[in-house]
Amino acid sequence: MKQKETLLNSLPEDPMAELEDLGDDHGLASLETPMREDAFVMEEELKVELIAKHFKEIMHILGLDLSDDSLKGTPRRVAKMYVQEVFSGLNPANKPVARLFENKYKYDQMLVEKDITFYSYCEHHFVPIYGKAHVAYFSSGKVIGLSKINRIVQYYAKRPQVQERLTVQIANELKKILQTEDVAVVMDATHLCVSSRGVGDTNSKTGTASFSGKFNDENIRKEFLNYINSK
Repeated sequence: MKQKETLLNSLPEDPMAELEDLGDDHGLASLETPMREDAFVMEEELKVELIAKHFKEIMHILGLDLSDDSLKGTPRRVAKMYVQEVFSGLNPANKPVARLFENKYKYDQMLVEKDITFYSYCEHHFVPIYGKAHVAYFSSGKVIGLSKINRIVQYYAKRPQVQERLTVQIANELKKILQTEDVAVVMDATHLCVSSRGVGDTNSKTGTASFSGKFNDENIRKEFLNYINSK
């Protein structure tokens, strides 16, 4: 009897509690967004139907009256939002095609695109992350259309994310497209998993950065940071 009592006392009260705590600390993040190999075998419309069905059940479990005019369309609205909007960056078919142009002006200083507004979702609680991305690069002989930088940021933001991974994914994609290591990405964001739940801190922001190539030089990095912090 004592052995059984000792065993029971050694088990956690909630086996998922430890995983939840690790999620709060971003302890399970990988560089690539975790995806199954068969992620896009299912047609988009079927995904919407299935998500709507399951979300309807969630609302029912919460005790909501789904016959109410304001609520009865919510399951499908949420499903369409997930598949076609806020998580559309999961689908590689939505990846922006970036066309490069010759640097005819021979511009050899850093090019900065700052204050790119992005919205993403925390992959641990599925609540919004929103903020600003600041991107810079030195041309290797080619340049990219400015709107494509914004589209690349949005593509990687529109998926369940952690900010650290999002920052690195944007930087790696730009280095690959621009064919240069001279890329910098800085991101400042508010996490609703911190402000609207848990600790409930509404004032804090999270900053992440990726510097490579010329931006490892302290003076160049300082020039970039001074520029994005100027009004």
